[in-house]
Amino acid sequence: MRKRRADLARAHPDFARAVAEHVAALKIADSATVGGYIAINDEADPHIILKMLTSQNCELAFPRVVAKGEPLAFHRWQPGRVMAEGAYGIPEPSKDWPLAYPKILLVPLLAFDANGHRLGYGGGYYDRTLDFLRANSTVRAIGVAYAGQEVDALPREDHDHPLDAIITENGVREFTRRTG
Repeated sequence: MRKRRADLARAHPDFARAVAEHVAALKIADSATVGGYIAINDEADPHIILKMLTSQNCELAFPRVVAKGEPLAFHRWQPGRVMAEGAYGIPEPSKDWPLAYPKILLVPLLAFDANGHRLGYGGGYYDRTLDFLRANSTVRAIGVAYAGQEVDALPREDHDHPLDAIITENGVREFTRRTG
């Protein structure tokens, strides 16, 4: 899946602009608190989406790895603040930035399927984070991906949280959760 994503990144050098054309279809409310991420390597890049959301007065928050086995901590970003290299070489906010509790999470991934299941990187950080955030509130998880990252099916476990939606260069797809 990593190789496929790397191939897709090379094939779609204008992905960030193409995916941002569909941001209105996400129907993110003005002033919402949105948890974003800084794309590394060949991840699907949400930076133009994040810029567009700031023009809607959305508050942006970025994740910081607190410790292995713990949920991510999201911290409010303000213009001019610079992130430092954190765990796994990923840019992170400083732990002294104010904490935030996003209602919307933009989520990186390696693959997704037609039911909204995602394959992450194996650390379980986003699943634990969604557990934590959803314990007290409603949180919408939106995967950001190349359309070519879709696969027929993915293995999943009881602790895996499905996505609520996916945004790709081809548009937005909402997933309905099945109960029972």
